[in-house]
Amino acid sequence: MRRNYYRQTAERLLSHADININGDRPWDIKVHNDKLFKRVLTKGSIGIGESYMDGWWDCEALDDFFHKIFLSRLDEKFSPWVEHYHTIKEKLINKQRGSRAFKVGEQHYDVGNDLYNFMLGKRLVYSCGYWKQAQTLDEAQEAKLDLICRKLQLEPGMKVLDIGCGWGEAAKFAAEHYGAEVVGVTISAEQAKFAQELCKGLPVEIRLQDYGDLKESFDRIFSIGMFEHVGYKNYRIYMKKVRQCLKKEGLFLLHTIGGNRPVSKTDPWTEKYIFPNSMLPSPAQICTAAEGKFILEDWHCFGSDYDRTLMSWFNNFNDNWHQLQGKYGDRFYRMWRFYLLSSAGAFRARGNQLWQILYSTDGIKGAHKIPR
Repeated sequence: MRRNYYRQTAERLLSHADININGDRPWDIKVHNDKLFKRVLTKGSIGIGESYMDGWWDCEALDDFFHKIFLSRLDEKFSPWVEHYHTIKEKLINKQRGSRAFKVGEQHYDVGNDLYNFMLGKRLVYSCGYWKQAQTLDEAQEAKLDLICRKLQLEPGMKVLDIGCGWGEAAKFAAEHYGAEVVGVTISAEQAKFAQELCKGLPVEIRLQDYGDLKESFDRIFSIGMFEHVGYKNYRIYMKKVRQCLKKEGLFLLHTIGGNRPVSKTDPWTEKYIFPNSMLPSPAQICTAAEGKFILEDWHCFGSDYDRTLMSWFNNFNDNWHQLQGKYGDRFYRMWRFYLLSSAGAFRARGNQLWQILYSTDGIKGAHKIPR
C-alpha cells in the first residue's frame, strides 16, 4: 500500500508538468525500479539524481524533462527533511573560505583535461558563449571573450586580473588581441598547469592562488564563471577585495550565473557530485555586496544562450564518449549527462540566468556606449 502511495503521489506531481510515467513522449520517464518513487519523494534532488545514476529510470530527452519540471516549479512543491538539513549546514559553515575554497577545483576542474578537451571545443572556455551572431560553439566563445575585452575598453600595456582564470583562454585572448598584461588566478592545479603552458611566451602570469590572497593593483579586472563559488557569506568580502585591487578609473566585469531569488544553499545533488561549495547569487545579493564600492555601469542578461552552450557541450561529450568510456565508466556518463541536460533545462525555463555586470570605480567618462 505504501509503495502505491509514493507512486500515486509522483504521478500527481508529474501531471502538473505534463510528464507521464512510462509514457511514449521524449520527455516522459521510463521507470526500471518501483522503489524510485519513495527514493525521490524522501530524498529530493539527491534521490532523483542518484537513482538516475544507478539506472533506476531513463528519459530520452532529459533536457525537455527538466525544462518542464522547472517551468512548472515542480521542484518547489515538496521539500524533504534532507533539504532542510543542507540549509542548516550552509548557515553554520562558511564552506567557501580557507582550504574549503579549493575543494571545487580538486573535485570538478581537476577531474581530467581530456574530458574538457572533448567537451568544450576549440577553446577550453567553461562558461556561457555569446550566440548573438555565432553559428558554432567556437564562434560563440570567441565572441564572448571579445565582448568582455571591449566592455572593459582594454588597451595595450594595461595590467589586468582574471579571477578564476580556468585553463587560461581568456587571459591568452586579452594578451594576444588587446596587448594586455594579465595575471590569472585559479584554485585548480590542473587548470593552472595547463594555462601556464597555453600562455607561454605571452605577458601572462598564471597562479594557483585564492583571490583573497591578492594584494596588487590592476587597471582592469574580470571574473568569468567564478562568482558562483564565492558563497553568500563572502559576496561582500569578494567585492571589497576586487575594489582594493582596482586602480582609480578602473573597470571590473563580473560574468556569472545567477538565480531569480536569494538562496543560502545550493542544490544538494549538484553540491555532492558536481560543484561542491557552489551557490547562485541573486540580483539583490550582488547589488548589496557591491553597494558603496562600485558604480554600476551595465547589466547584460543573456541566460538563454547558456541553454544552447550546454546542449553543444553535451553533444560534444556524447559524440566523443567512446574515447572516454574506458577511463570514466558508465555511471560517470549518466552523472555527467544528468548534470549537463538538467542545467540546460533550468536555463531554458529561465530558472537560471547569465549576467555580465560592468562596474567602474569612478564612473565611465563621456558618452561611452556599452558594447553588445
